[in-house]
Amino acid sequence: MREVGIDLSARTPRPLDDADSHWADVVVTMGCGDACPFIPGKRYVDWDLQDPADRTVEEVRAIRDEIEQRIGELARPD
Repeated sequence: MREVGIDLSARTPRPLDDADSHWADVVVTMGCGDACPFIPGKRYVDWDLQDPADRTVEEVRAIRDEIEQRIGELARPD
């Protein structure tokens, strides 16, 4: 992520929790299925993406770029 200008060095992955879902307009999940909290009235989108764990740098870059593309599509006004 650093190579695209995003510093994640102070961040650690964590599960999505209810507080996250309450402030969001759209909740994007990436394969957590029934384990994700559900808040009625929110728009949920599940992106079926490869887990980047144990992938090559090139594979992780492709996953990162796919996420960026999908975010762009999601943020586009209708």
